[in-house]
Amino acid sequence: MAEASISPESHVDVLIVGAGISGIGAAYHLQDKCSDKTYLIVERRQNLGGTWDLFRYPGIRSDSDMYTFGYSFRPWKEPEVVASGEAILNYLRETTEAYGIDQRIRYGLNVLQASWSSRDARWTVRARDEGTGEDVRLTSNFLFACAGYYDYDEGYTPDFEGTERFSGRIVHPQKWTDDIVYEDQRIVVIGSGATAVTLIPELAKKAAHVTMLQRSPTYVVARPGQDRIANWLRQCLPDKLAYGITRWKNVLLMMFWYWYCRARPHKAKAMIVGEVRKMLGDGIDVETHFTPRYNPWDQRVCLAPDGDFFQTLRSGRASVVTDEIDCFTDRGVRTVSGEELEADLIIMATGLELKFLGGIEVEVDGRVVSLPETFAYKGMMCSDVPNMALSLGYANASWTLKADLTAEYVCRLLKHMDAHGYSYCCPRVNDPSLQAASMLVLDAGYVQRGRHRFPKEAAVAPWRLHDNYLRDVLALRYASVQDDVMQFERADASAEGADELASSSDVLPIGRP
Repeated sequence: MAEASISPESHVDVLIVGAGISGIGAAYHLQDKCSDKTYLIVERRQNLGGTWDLFRYPGIRSDSDMYTFGYSFRPWKEPEVVASGEAILNYLRETTEAYGIDQRIRYGLNVLQASWSSRDARWTVRARDEGTGEDVRLTSNFLFACAGYYDYDEGYTPDFEGTERFSGRIVHPQKWTDDIVYEDQRIVVIGSGATAVTLIPELAKKAAHVTMLQRSPTYVVARPGQDRIANWLRQCLPDKLAYGITRWKNVLLMMFWYWYCRARPHKAKAMIVGEVRKMLGDGIDVETHFTPRYNPWDQRVCLAPDGDFFQTLRSGRASVVTDEIDCFTDRGVRTVSGEELEADLIIMATGLELKFLGGIEVEVDGRVVSLPETFAYKGMMCSDVPNMALSLGYANASWTLKADLTAEYVCRLLKHMDAHGYSYCCPRVNDPSLQAASMLVLDAGYVQRGRHRFPKEAAVAPWRLHDNYLRDVLALRYASVQDDVMQFERADASAEGADELASSSDVLPIGRP
C-alpha cells in the first residue's frame, strides 16, 4: 500500500495518540512545562473529544463533577456540576483554541503499530489515513498514549436468543444515530449502569413509557445539580482561585466517601439504600430493585443529578423490572419469570468493551511486546517498554485527576533526561519474586471481560496502583523520578545490547530479570 506523509511534521519530540480529554491535557502540560519540545496529536476520528464526540445518545453527560473532571489549569465556569456531553465538548474546544492546541492535531489517523529502536532512541509509528486508506509513517522520541481504554468500534452486546424475531429496532447507545425515533414509543432499556441511569430520564420526557430491565440492581445516588459553595466562591473570588478551592473540596469529599464505603460497607450500603427509599416512597420495591448484592464501590456508583432518575420513576413515566432475559419475541422481551415487556424500541445499555492502548501493536527492538505480560509502573508506563507513557484515569474518582498528574510526570521525565543527557528511560522489574495481580480492580462486567488485555500490577510500589489522588500527587508531582526501577540510558551505549535483543525471541517476556 502506498505510504503518505504529513511533512514537515513527520518527526516530533513527543507524539500524543488521542485528542480526547487526556490528549488535550497532555498537550497543554507539554507546552507549559517543556516549551522547547515539539509535539503532535494524532486522532483517529474527525473531531476532538474522544468519548464525548463518540457518544451521541440522549442525555449523555459526565458521571463525575466537573470541578474534578475539568482540567487543573482551566476552570470550569458553568453552574452545572454534572455537564452534558455538548457542554464538555465546548469546554474541550475552547481549551484547544485558547492554547493553540487545535493547530497541533491531525485528524483521521488511526495508529496501528509503534516500533521502538534503542539504537536510534526513537519510535516509528505506522498509522492508517482513514480517508484515503494510505499508511502514514511518523517518528518521535517519546510516545504518549492518550486513547483511553474503551473500544470505540463496538460496545458489548450479549447474544440473546430471538433478537431476529423482534419487529422493532434494537440499538446500542454507542451506535446512536439521529434517525432513531423514540417519541411516543414504548422503550425497554436493558442494563442498570451509568448509561441506563442517564438515558431513562431523557427518554421518558417524550416516550410513551420506558422500562429499565436489569439483571441485578446498581447503586444510584442523587447529588445536587449545582454546587452552591462553588457558585458563591465564584462571586467572591477570581475564577482560578475559586475553582482551585472547589476542586480540592470535592477531591477530599470524594476520597472520604470512597474510604467510608470501603471501611464501613454495610453502613454505607444502608445509607445509600435508605436515601433511595426516601426518594422513591412506598410505590417501588427498593429491596428488589435498588439493593445490590455487592458492596459500594465494588463497582462504580451511578450519579443522578438532582435525583432526576428517581423523579422519573416516581412520575410513572418509567418503571424498573429486575429479572433475567429468557428471549426476545416479535413484540419485545420475555423474562425468565414469564413476563413479556412489549416494546417498539429496545436499547442495549449492556456495557462497553475494553481495548488497551487503542489496539496498537508495540514492538521493542524488533520484537512484539505482549503488553498484558508487563507490569504497570506507577499506573502510567509498561515495564521494559522505553519512552512510552499511558494516560489512564481513576476507577473511583474523576479521570482527569490522574490524567493531569500523568502528563506532569512525563514532563518531569523529559526534563530530567535532557538535563543529564539521557536518550530514553525504561522501568525494569528487578525483583524476581514480584507477584502479578490485575491492574483493574472493579468487579464490573466490562472490567471482568477486559482485564486480561491490560498490564499487571503488584503489591509493592512502584508497581502498585493506589487509586488515591493524594498519594499520586506525592509520587508523580513531587517524588524524584530516579528510583531503583527506572533506568535511564543513552542511545550510543545501548546499540550493542539492542542488536543482541533483536536476535532472540519474537515476543518480549514478562518484565522480570
